Amino acid sequence: MTAELWDKKTEAMSSDKLKELQLKRLKELVNRVYRKNKYYKRKFDENRIKPSDIKTLNDIEKIPFLTKDDLREYYPFGLVCTEIDDIVEVHASSGTTGKPVVGPYTKNDVELWAEVMARSLWANGLRKSDRMQNAYGYGLFTGAHGFEKGAQKIGAMVITISSGNTQRQINVMKDFESTAIACTPSYSLYMAEVAEENGFEPKSDFKLRLGLFGAEAWSEEMRNSIEKRWGIVAHEHYGLTEIIGPGVVSECEHKKLHINADHFLPEIIDPKTGETLEPGEEGELVFTTLTKEAFPAIRFRTKDLATIYDEKTCECGRTLPIQSRIKGRSDDMMKVKGVIVFPSQIEAALMQVPGVSDNYQIVKTKKGDITSLSVEIEPTEERWKEGHIDELEKKAENEIYSILNLHVPVKVIKPKTIPRSTGKAKRVIER
Repeated sequence: MTAELWDKKTEAMSSDKLKELQLKRLKELVNRVYRKNKYYKRKFDENRIKPSDIKTLNDIEKIPFLTKDDLREYYPFGLVCTEIDDIVEVHASSGTTGKPVVGPYTKNDVELWAEVMARSLWANGLRKSDRMQNAYGYGLFTGAHGFEKGAQKIGAMVITISSGNTQRQINVMKDFESTAIACTPSYSLYMAEVAEENGFEPKSDFKLRLGLFGAEAWSEEMRNSIEKRWGIVAHEHYGLTEIIGPGVVSECEHKKLHINADHFLPEIIDPKTGETLEPGEEGELVFTTLTKEAFPAIRFRTKDLATIYDEKTCECGRTLPIQSRIKGRSDDMMKVKGVIVFPSQIEAALMQVPGVSDNYQIVKTKKGDITSLSVEIEPTEERWKEGHIDELEKKAENEIYSILNLHVPVKVIKPKTIPRSTGKAKRVIER
């Protein structure tokens, strides 16, 4: 059954019409950056590319990739393609691994951001009657601001609580009768834990019906845990500071991830060779911003691994391209005894074991060129009291082996030992 769409003209346009629009916008983009930004012009000239060389969508492959290192080299405003006076808002990444990536916005960029976020939240089921508790961290990070802009464009109430102060989150959620929670998936589980410590039953003592989650990779098993714990429908959002923030990809009511491809042109490449892959093949996501003014990103390498499917339409009625959930980041990939391991695979295994809580950490140890893994898990309070912890460890080890065909030692530690996070959970630690 076709759902009510936010922008039916765009979200349900034919594949041919979408490609026609993408090509028109791509040509305009390439012409603009070549004229407006000396760094882009130099990059094009060094690779002997002229804007007139872009005649088809496939011609985008002639243009070199943009990487995070490039963005840091031109920090903070080297890739801006408008006058600095036209910038009305600035966001940035955390910069934990170097200079932060800066995202400047013109007035039109801000309006575009609100539009794609409204489209995304509407697809999740958010409506004017909802009260969205915005528990993403406010500040330079894009998350909270994107969700706020989109929800307000729909007309929903936004509770601007930010992240942290979890006790207050629970009180506000109860008193304000929040119907939607926007935060990282791991933080929603911590909120449920605190609610239970306060004598609440998360599923029945609150008005929540929607979870709007992003900013970290999470498994389908974690989604099931969140939905069961809170009694809500949990939806995924995907975005990047380098592209616009949240609003690039989000789920419809059928939990299929739709790319807002009229504004963000997607590609899938082989992360090792840079070769373009066909629909249905797994590789690294690359995005080009077709309509952003202040900071257009052309062929930005995300390092996120996923698949884009060649489906023409979805049960929801949208024809926008469908993307898989993020398998992991290419730089999160670990090779252990010749086996490729992603943290999400270990999480999926642990979530299958009765008695294991949602809290775990993967311990990575390197000796020379040899990487070894172990996992520390917290059992539920009830399982901890039962004892026979060695049996739980063995079950978890067997479940991990069934997925990875690799023996990973598991150690059970006392409940509430692993540090909790109000933002992105730190799942992998090095010792």
